[in-house]
Amino acid sequence: MPADFSGKVALVTGVGRVGQIGHAVARGLGRAGAKLLLADVNAVGLADRVKEFAAEGIAAKASAGDLTQPEAARNAVATARAQFGGLDIVVNVAGGFFSYGPFTEVTPETLDRELAVNFKTAFFTCQAAVPALLTRSGGSIVNFASIAAVRSVMHMAAYSASKSAVAGLTRALAREYRDAGLRVNAVAPATVRTADNVAQMQPDPKTPFVEIDEVVQTVLFLASDAASAITGQIVPITGKAY
Repeated sequence: MPADFSGKVALVTGVGRVGQIGHAVARGLGRAGAKLLLADVNAVGLADRVKEFAAEGIAAKASAGDLTQPEAARNAVATARAQFGGLDIVVNVAGGFFSYGPFTEVTPETLDRELAVNFKTAFFTCQAAVPALLTRSGGSIVNFASIAAVRSVMHMAAYSASKSAVAGLTRALAREYRDAGLRVNAVAPATVRTADNVAQMQPDPKTPFVEIDEVVQTVLFLASDAASAITGQIVPITGKAY
């Protein structure tokens, strides 16, 4: 059955750009009835997403800020509570991939950037959101790990480490807040077909991609009441890339 998020409020990070995963996840939640709080460092992109969703009849507000800093995450949660009265769902999509090459060539600056954009954004957003989620008798967090956190991938040590940290955070929070009714899971996609990924990889026709809609449907399932018995799981989304 299609998920129904009527009456729910969802915070989605990483939604500043059209055609990327965060944009698609937010749109999917909104079309399923959720009210949206959109968070990203890209203020112009956020404003455009709010207008786009409003044209579809989706209630959406924005909170622009650098989510690698705790203040931006707290502002996003505060905006959700002020605009919509609470918070039920958090989807941490914000992230990035900045290094590919031998382990010995990873610079301290690159490592810091991978950890900040992939791990700190999820950590600080969860930290800010948990109190709000608990006031609504639990709720659901869906983090974005990566298949690189589940199995070994060549020349992606820093990225793999940052996404493994997201997986560890997911399991830790699921255990800590299990009895409070808060579910915390993560998806671990293989390479998703986005315009950026296609351009960067310059794939041949046989390159295996995961489609964005496949990721969106998995996220919506984990966020929904249909997954009420699922928590602490890292769910691979590999499609033909397995």
